Amino acid sequence: MSETLLALVPVYGLPLLAAVAGLSCLGLPLPASLVMMLMGSFAAAGDFGLMAVFVTAFAAAVGGDQIGYFAGRFAGRAVTGRIARKPAGKAALDRATQEIARHATIGIFLTRWLFSPLGPYMNLVTGATGFSWAHFTAAGVAGEAVWVTLHVGLGIVFSDNILAIAEIVGDASGFLAAGIVALLLGWRLVTVLRRGKSGHI
Repeated sequence: MSETLLALVPVYGLPLLAAVAGLSCLGLPLPASLVMMLMGSFAAAGDFGLMAVFVTAFAAAVGGDQIGYFAGRFAGRAVTGRIARKPAGKAALDRATQEIARHATIGIFLTRWLFSPLGPYMNLVTGATGFSWAHFTAAGVAGEAVWVTLHVGLGIVFSDNILAIAEIVGDASGFLAAGIVALLLGWRLVTVLRRGKSGHI
């Protein structure tokens, strides 16, 4: 994949960057970080305008987030509507919605760049639960600005070692995402066990 991208990026440039950045925000397993770093490297060499690279990647990422959010808003509402038909399901859904309302803004921001593998799922969940579009967009725009600046900047600074840096960044992001999922599952398990002991299951 990396060798193919090295060959395609100089040929297709900004359109390829836009496609990869946008589709990766919809959950497709594409190496958007690597492409951004490659484009940053080419920008440093003068092959592409730096502002054009940043704006293209940023606009595509924000656009992908918006599609994911509204997919959750329209498709997810049908699922949550069925869940809410039963009193127990409605109560659980209300609790989940309240938790998202309290913590989603920082979660959206962090899943744009620090825990990026979780980003597409956060888009769908926030849309499905009716989280504020304005807050989603504000947090998403801020997070994507960090994501794009970070990776394009790495491409500029480490233009001679792009693949090595990309591998390190990818491994770190995946490790952090896996760690946060494990922590959330552990927290949920402890909560369920405590409720069981107190007879509230």
